[in-house]
Amino acid sequence: MGWTQVPDTAQQRSGLSTGKGSIESLRAVVVMPAYNAAKTLETTLAGIPPGVVDTIILVDDGSRDGTAALAVSLDLVVISHPHNAGYGANQKTCYIEALRDGADVIVMLHPDGQYDPAILDDMVEVIRSGRADVVLGSRFSTPGGARAGGMPWWKRIANRFLTGYENRVLGLGLTEYHTGYRAYSRKFLTTVPFLRNSNDFVFDTQILTQAASFGFKVAEVPVTTKYFDDASSVNFRVSLVYGLKTVWTVNRYVLHRLGLRSRRYSR
Repeated sequence: MGWTQVPDTAQQRSGLSTGKGSIESLRAVVVMPAYNAAKTLETTLAGIPPGVVDTIILVDDGSRDGTAALAVSLDLVVISHPHNAGYGANQKTCYIEALRDGADVIVMLHPDGQYDPAILDDMVEVIRSGRADVVLGSRFSTPGGARAGGMPWWKRIANRFLTGYENRVLGLGLTEYHTGYRAYSRKFLTTVPFLRNSNDFVFDTQILTQAASFGFKVAEVPVTTKYFDDASSVNFRVSLVYGLKTVWTVNRYVLHRLGLRSRRYSR
């Protein structure tokens, strides 16, 4: 597969050691933000390369299809929200529990089977080697990859527009900002105030603006995806709201840089 390092936006803040032996000892944890994923969970787990991660934590966000019970039967660490709190709220629980577990590398993998688990090793290795503190699985790194994976045309257009705007403002040089396949170092998650972010989908944009604000390195790994009936997907209305919130998040970051400070970018 391989990886791509994007240009620095500020001084690197990685605390990962690159000494011989220390890299291999870093603890890798996969977190799965789940909502009605019972049909796809086992297939997703089967695709994770053996020996790459130490623990898999699934956070069930009020599913109604027995996702939590299935995850327990598969010997995963399971945290259940008593009600649906939102995608961002789910991620907050995921990362808190991973940090409590002692994770040095945290990978978010959706249990719906949309993203290929086979590249998980590549994502972990980028952080373990200290080359970046944030790694994104990009559907656009390979020309035509998003289309081949079945991404709807309107999502491709929206993704290209938003990514272009975000690159102009944040300067990260990414091929995609809106992937749900992500890996973070412990240093990153214990530095940025992600608990101040939204409980909905725009959490993903906010945490990348925090990466830019705090000067962390971001890298990308190409990923293949597949869209099918049982894979999670947001509809046009939700996507439109997400797009508007993304633009506002980036604009709010600009205002912060201009002096209208936001607690989202303060420790």
